[in-house]
Amino acid sequence: MAQNGKVRIPSYRLHKASNKAIVTLDGRVVYLGEWEDEKSKAEYQRIIAEWLSNGRRLPDSPARDPSAEQTVNSLILAYWQYAKLYYQKNGQPTSELVCIKYALRYLKDTYGHTPASEFGPKSLKAVREVMIRADLCRKVVNDNTGRIKRLFRWATEEELVPPSTFHALTAVRGLSRGRSEARESEPVHPVSEAQVEAIKPHVSRQVWALVQLQWLTGMRAGEAVMMRACDLETSGKMWLYRPSSHKTQHHGHERVIELGPRAQKIIKEFLKLDLGAFIFSPADATEERHAEQRLNRKTPMTPSQTRRKPKQNPKRAPGDRYTTPSYERAIAYGCKLAFPHPTISKIKPRKRTAEQQAELVQWQKEHKWHPHQLRHSFATRIRKEHGVESARILLGHKTLSVTEVYAEVNREAVADIVAQLG
Repeated sequence: MAQNGKVRIPSYRLHKASNKAIVTLDGRVVYLGEWEDEKSKAEYQRIIAEWLSNGRRLPDSPARDPSAEQTVNSLILAYWQYAKLYYQKNGQPTSELVCIKYALRYLKDTYGHTPASEFGPKSLKAVREVMIRADLCRKVVNDNTGRIKRLFRWATEEELVPPSTFHALTAVRGLSRGRSEARESEPVHPVSEAQVEAIKPHVSRQVWALVQLQWLTGMRAGEAVMMRACDLETSGKMWLYRPSSHKTQHHGHERVIELGPRAQKIIKEFLKLDLGAFIFSPADATEERHAEQRLNRKTPMTPSQTRRKPKQNPKRAPGDRYTTPSYERAIAYGCKLAFPHPTISKIKPRKRTAEQQAELVQWQKEHKWHPHQLRHSFATRIRKEHGVESARILLGHKTLSVTEVYAEVNREAVADIVAQLG
C-alpha cells in the first residue's frame, strides 16, 4: 500500500522479449495481448477490476482457492491486507488497526499452523486463556476475541473457510464480570482542578492550551489536537468547531463543539494566517523553547556556535500537529515534574536501588493523569450543575447510557436527600 493510503495499482508494462503487454499480480506475470493494443488495454482494466474486488488477488490465485487447505496464518495474512484498506479515515489508518494487530498476534502464536477449518470454539477459548494469562483485562480479552471472530466472518464471506467454522465460533460467549479469572479494568475517574493546574509550569504553551480547551469544552483529545482555523465558524457569539474527523464519523454522526468566550480567547493566541494549518503545533512549541533558552543563556555564544546551521533533515523533527499519544506523553512528563517523590526523586537514577526504582514507578503511576480524564471531569461538572441531559448533548453522545459512564453521580446531593429522608 502506498504511503498516502491509496492502493498501488500494478502498471501496464511491455515484455520486450515477446513485445506483449503484461501486468504482474500475485507474483504472476499475466499476458494481456499486443503492446499498446486497445484489446490488451481493455483486458488490463478487466483483470485489475477483478484483482481489486477480490482483495488484491486474482480470482484463480491458488492462495484464494476454496478447495485448497487454508491455515490460520494464511487467513491472517489475507485479512491483514483487507484490514489495512478498510480501517482508514481520511487516508490515515485508524487505531482499530493496531488493536487488530495485537489481537491476531495471540491467534498466530497459538494456532498459526492449524488448518483454518479445524479452528473451533475450544481453540478460540484456548487463545482467550492465553490472553488472560498475559494479564489482559476482561474487556480487552472480550474485544480481542471479537476481532478474531471478525476475521473468520470475513473469511467466510470470501469463501476461504466453510460457513460452519464461523457459525461455531459465534457460540463462544464473552467473559462475564466476576465469572472468570480475567482482571477487571480500572474505571476512569475525573481529575481535580488542582492536579490539572499543577502541570502548567512544566508543559509548553500549546499543551497547556489543549488542556484548558478540554477542561472547558469536554472535547476528546483527538478532536483538540487536530483543530484548524478552517474548521471553526466564528461569525456568531458562540464559535462552532466541526472536527474534520471524529470517533463516530463512520456512523454518520455530526460532531459540533460550541466554544465560549474563554475557549475563544485561548484559541486566538495561536491562530495562524494559513487557515489549513493546525493551530497547536509541536514545531511552534520547540521553536518557542529554543528562543527562551537563547534568551536565558548565561554565557555568550562562541563564533563557531553562531555559524552553526541547524540540521536539514533531523531524525526526530517536531511535527506540524500533536497526536493523541504525543499529547498524552507531554502531560505524563508534566505530571512527573509536578509530583516528584519526596525522597527518591532527589537520588540520581544510577544510584537508585531496584526497590527504590520500583517505588518511584508506583508513585508516578498514582500521581499521573491522562487527557481522557479531562472529559470525565467536564461531564461530572455539567451533570452536577445542569443535569445529565445537558452533559449528553455537550459530550456529543447519542444515548444517556454512554454519558453515565463519563459523568459520575453527585454523591453529595444523594447524601443530602438521604439525610432529609432519615
